[in-house]
Amino acid sequence: MVLLSGLTGYLEWWQELGYVDSLKDKYKLILIDLRGHGGSDKPHDPEAYRLKLLAEDVVAVLDDLGISKAHFLGYSMGGRIGFGLAKYAPARFQSFIIGGQEPGEVSQEGTRWWLQLLEKGMDAVTAMFETEISMTPEMKTRLLANDAKALSAMLMAPDYRASLEDVLPSITVPCLIFVGEADSDFAGVKECIKYIRSAEFVSFPGLNHTQVISDSHSVLPQITKFLENASQKCGREK
Repeated sequence: MVLLSGLTGYLEWWQELGYVDSLKDKYKLILIDLRGHGGSDKPHDPEAYRLKLLAEDVVAVLDDLGISKAHFLGYSMGGRIGFGLAKYAPARFQSFIIGGQEPGEVSQEGTRWWLQLLEKGMDAVTAMFETEISMTPEMKTRLLANDAKALSAMLMAPDYRASLEDVLPSITVPCLIFVGEADSDFAGVKECIKYIRSAEFVSFPGLNHTQVISDSHSVLPQITKFLENASQKCGREK
């Protein structure tokens, strides 16, 4: 099972929030730092962050591990790459779990807001997150270690804002879409399930974009239930 975090995230994040301990007994977990994040390369060229390249990074890890198919869990930017994998490598995944990410065109206003925040540096980004979630010293240290120029380059990729709605009808594997009801993208996330034949939808009242994935005690029961059903379905279809 591939786990992919969002913008500014890192692979240890899944351990810190409790996802690894909850899932590791049933699944071989593949934690990946997005390019531009954590221990991965951090190019400053926006061309290096085209969605197809980001999807190919995930497939390359699966190839290196000799894994033909996997489940996928991605949040925010990780969820956007999940839609990219559904477009560029659908045969490699048994199911998709995508949180806090709508497939429509990314707003210019939202992108501009992030770019302006990143111009102020990772101190400003970290301070923003601290207003929304409780952070341990380790989480804060890893967040501050991000390369703001690399993150900005990702947001300036030529196809970053492009809609991925065209891929939705082609998704045939089980798919779980989840979002906080206080997330500014709530309506767009909920709308997308109308076009995915295999989709389930879960929302979390009162939680915003950052708070949802941090509230693993609420999210994990939904994920584990979905995965059990998805695995049973895959077994029946073999």
